[in-house]
Amino acid sequence: MERSHMSAFALYQTLSTEVLPPAKKRSLQVQPKKRQRKENGVANTKVPTSQVPSKAKTKKLRKKLQKSAQREDDVQRSTEECVNGDGVALDVLLADLGRVNNSRERASKLFQWLIDPIPSKTFFRDTWEKKPIFVKRQNPDYYKGLFSTAEFDRILRQEDVQYGVNLDVTSYTNGKRETHNPPGRALPFTVWDFYESGCSLRMLNPQAFSSTVWNVLSTLQEQFGSMAGANVYLTPPGTQGFAPHYDDIEAFVVQLEGKKHWRVYTPRTEEEILPVLSSSNFSQSEIGKPILEVVLEAGDLLYFPRGFIHQGDCLPDAHSLHITISSYQKNSWGDLLLKVVPAALEIAMEENVEYRQGLPLDYLTYMGVQNSDKDDPRRAKFFSKIESLMKKLSDYAPVDAAVDQKSRDFLHDCLPPMLTQEELASSVQGAPARWERGQVRDVGAHITNQTRVRVLRAGCARLCSDGEAVHLYHTMDNSRVYHKEELKSFEVKPEHTDAIEFLIHSYPKFVTVGSFPCDSAEDRIALAELLFEKGIIHTAQPL
Repeated sequence: MERSHMSAFALYQTLSTEVLPPAKKRSLQVQPKKRQRKENGVANTKVPTSQVPSKAKTKKLRKKLQKSAQREDDVQRSTEECVNGDGVALDVLLADLGRVNNSRERASKLFQWLIDPIPSKTFFRDTWEKKPIFVKRQNPDYYKGLFSTAEFDRILRQEDVQYGVNLDVTSYTNGKRETHNPPGRALPFTVWDFYESGCSLRMLNPQAFSSTVWNVLSTLQEQFGSMAGANVYLTPPGTQGFAPHYDDIEAFVVQLEGKKHWRVYTPRTEEEILPVLSSSNFSQSEIGKPILEVVLEAGDLLYFPRGFIHQGDCLPDAHSLHITISSYQKNSWGDLLLKVVPAALEIAMEENVEYRQGLPLDYLTYMGVQNSDKDDPRRAKFFSKIESLMKKLSDYAPVDAAVDQKSRDFLHDCLPPMLTQEELASSVQGAPARWERGQVRDVGAHITNQTRVRVLRAGCARLCSDGEAVHLYHTMDNSRVYHKEELKSFEVKPEHTDAIEFLIHSYPKFVTVGSFPCDSAEDRIALAELLFEKGIIHTAQPL
């Protein structure tokens, strides 16, 4: 008897959920915070009669709600749409950027191309972290070459793509969001069967497989001073792959093929503006009316800040392929203070006896939630003491050390730089050492005091001290797979720290090895050879 074909999606639905292991979550994903059930955007919680708000609290709440309503009106008025039909082909742009001498300037020019025609200064002043913006290009080839369905198919055929690690299969039907990842490798036979059954495909970290995406993201990370990541989404016609939600990143939705209908909603409360964590999935009844509703076609761009709820569905007459470029995850003042404050408190307790003095003997009798409504003068005195200690805490804040901790996190998050042809020829990666005619030839860096060098990229290395030793942290040996490798560093001799600072601050200028502020010519050459071998510097001319 002939066996009828069963699609991968249908087969998945017949399996017991106990048989399939849970999908692996990528390391960047943040667990959504637990939420109370909400009605009309307001938490539906019963308030004990003992906690009924006072008149002052009610007045404060009324002002907060009025402020929230005013904010929504402001966002609705400020949502923008731009039209731009011009543009330079991406391959031409990347080739031109490869000839730009300064990597920060490259990053600025690439970002300007991404958001054109909006001037980047205007964008960061008026739009960044504030409101969504839609750029209608009327040029389907504007982003051509960044990624494509053909590239998607090539990656499935040639690379080791794993479900739950590199690829998610998703659906959102009748208000229910599901992930359909089987275990193991994602092969074209099964993946395209899922797609034909109406499932969306999300490729995580496409930069691990696409050199163009790698090039773009490794350049943009210098513009943001924060990790630049990406996901690729392929959606069949007439379907939706994800429920309404908000993210903890700044999102640039770049439409590559087909078209997609998008709805964006303002944050519902003060707490959801620039949130620390991504949200769980919302139902349609929880999110209200969109402040922006557009159809993205190939070449168009949609930006929205973290905290703005969004959803996208595919129209019946075309598939959709887009890439979301993201940045600024956990890169707020609060994230920096999470490193500053504990360290400041530790220092203050070591250096100031006031922080080590004991609490009042009876403080438990008038402080704490159960005593919060008491009209007790001791409470005012207690709060005054806390306020005084908090103000003094800033005197002990090791801000530079905390920034260095943040910078180490950033360097670990970074992609390694994708070298231009000129950088390749003048760095250790392009050094002429080789095996030829039965012997090794051209071994050694051949660096002299007259050799002109500079750091390879503006942000590829950073000096940091832990109080006992100084280390040079760098991105040169990072993986294109997020955190696959540990952060790379090596200890710097005290007599070499000034020379490395000199190199970093001299960028983008080339300087002679002989100009290094070291004690001797031998020290200068030894340091230059070390940095060259690590890939951190390159020479003005190939060696």
